[in-house]
Amino acid sequence: MLRSGQLDRFAPGADPLFDALGVRTVVDLRTDRERAARPDVIPPGGRLVVADVLADLVSSGAASKLGTVMADPLAANRLLGDGRAAEALISDYRSFVAGDSGRAAYRTLLTELASPADGPVLFHCTAGKDRTGWGAALLLLLLGADPATVEAEYLAVNPAVRAAFAPVVEAFTAAGGDPRVTEELLTVRPAYLAAALETLTDGWGDAETYARTALGLTDETLDALRTNLTA
Repeated sequence: MLRSGQLDRFAPGADPLFDALGVRTVVDLRTDRERAARPDVIPPGGRLVVADVLADLVSSGAASKLGTVMADPLAANRLLGDGRAAEALISDYRSFVAGDSGRAAYRTLLTELASPADGPVLFHCTAGKDRTGWGAALLLLLLGADPATVEAEYLAVNPAVRAAFAPVVEAFTAAGGDPRVTEELLTVRPAYLAAALETLTDGWGDAETYARTALGLTDETLDALRTNLTA
């Protein structure tokens, strides 16, 4: 199991370390618009599985609009300043858990991860932090990780995301963009994860019940997931 940002700049054969991983399946959690704008380059011999978390867009869709927001700093200030960027992402995280397309997408992801024949599996969104981050958090919960471990894994991507988006943030700020907007959009925060966990707990009680009732995963799939991903 591997997590990543989008693979539009992946160059087969250019990274021997990545090639050695032998990725067989790529699960793309992005929207149609994101995939069309920056289509994945799939490793040779790999297969692509589309699992659009925000297809129904019952939330703000902020997690899928990073490129659009960064391209118009002054509009971003108006729409997402004064803490509204954080509020939009919190809305997204609740949708990851409770939205129809979110549940369908994470059911697909977990089913792929439960299949030894499909692995190694790489799953990603745009930046690899929100839709991907919740997918990793939910998986860890189902594998028995404690809350501190789940949160630590979730927050661990911040340095990599900041480094990857540093040129974008610099250009955004130079053009008059509020750095607080990019800080809220381009990082993960405990409050974002907490919103997803609260939605899960309020609606279903725990991750196991959520997986069975909201995602429709069978005992066989959950057993296979644990067998496949734990020593």
